[in-house]
Amino acid sequence: MLDQHTRQLVKATAPVLKQHGVTLTRHFYARMFQHNPELKQIFNQGHQQAGSQQQALAMAVAAYAEHIDDPSVLAPVLTLVANKHASLGIRAEHYPIVGGHLLASIREVLGDAASDELIAAWAAAYGQLADILIAEENKLYQQAATQRGGWSGWRAFKVGRKVVESAEITSFYLQPADGGALPDYLPGQYVSVRLAVPELGMMQPRQYSLSAAPGGTALRISVKREAGDDSRPAGMVSNVLHDAIEAGALLDLAPPMGDFFLHQERSTPVVLISGGVGITPLLAMLEQLLQQNSPRSIRFLHACRDGSVHAFRQHVANLAAEYPQLDSRIYYEAPRAEDQPGVHYHHAGRLALTADMIVADADYYLCGPLPFMQAQQQALLALGVDAVRIHAEAFGTGGTAL
Repeated sequence: MLDQHTRQLVKATAPVLKQHGVTLTRHFYARMFQHNPELKQIFNQGHQQAGSQQQALAMAVAAYAEHIDDPSVLAPVLTLVANKHASLGIRAEHYPIVGGHLLASIREVLGDAASDELIAAWAAAYGQLADILIAEENKLYQQAATQRGGWSGWRAFKVGRKVVESAEITSFYLQPADGGALPDYLPGQYVSVRLAVPELGMMQPRQYSLSAAPGGTALRISVKREAGDDSRPAGMVSNVLHDAIEAGALLDLAPPMGDFFLHQERSTPVVLISGGVGITPLLAMLEQLLQQNSPRSIRFLHACRDGSVHAFRQHVANLAAEYPQLDSRIYYEAPRAEDQPGVHYHHAGRLALTADMIVADADYYLCGPLPFMQAQQQALLALGVDAVRIHAEAFGTGGTAL
């Protein structure tokens, strides 16, 4: 436990970090990659170019400073971060490197305001945070390596099949190249995939939800092609996967990780709400519930732009026809002329939750783009759903390396 004086020094920097944190973290990443370019292969360079990783780290550092008196307040965030780190292969030996550059950046950006005493305080605080994360990550590595079909680090998987699911989403069925067993995982979790990106001349990892229930003959990921536009660059890894990876290709995979998953020990009704490619982890949850003949009632709400980008349409429709406990409702924001109401979708326009859509005592699982997620969470809370029953995972930058 840090002494009171150290905590006061760190906490006093929280307002400055909130105001100038992005400047600090931008300097930090540039410094670290200059001195340790090998770490570029661990960090998402697409998020680096977009600036989202710098923003996420700035928020994380400021939050840690603000709650330095009781870091347990950040426990859910630290669990998320530990899972992200374990999925990317961040190990204990990386922390001194990252910490050294972070402390040097604080001194270089804050200048005279960064006294030796303040740097010493932040060194102690970073050490405490590193110890917490290393311990949690070691548990995850141990669990992943010792389960049946488990491993540590990266393992080669062969693409057994490549299936186009929509104009934007393609599925890859992955089997261990060594012929060994598949790992178990919790519906909703993800794997990291690592491959070479020619335009960068280096390997890059990306995290993709497992889009099928566990227990199958392959791990399935369903990847959206990020085409890019004036506001964001094209997805470096997703485009390589769509354009260059075919059946028979080898990909590096890290073990399944993630703190967003179906609570299978419960008997409550389940409401699955997804937007776009956010359908992927929720589809794994849906399949698991149905394959286990769960008596829990299930409401499946999915929103997308139109029928051209609606992945797994027929699969979900078939499940709804087969299982009476499944109530599926599909929303097209802007249906095309060929999209038939009652056949391809049920409602035109954006998904807007109303009181009649609330299921008593249900657990709600949400996944999709950040604006979609925020809208659904706010609506659920406004309609009286207890926050503890809302489980959410937004795709994007989360769990920044510290």
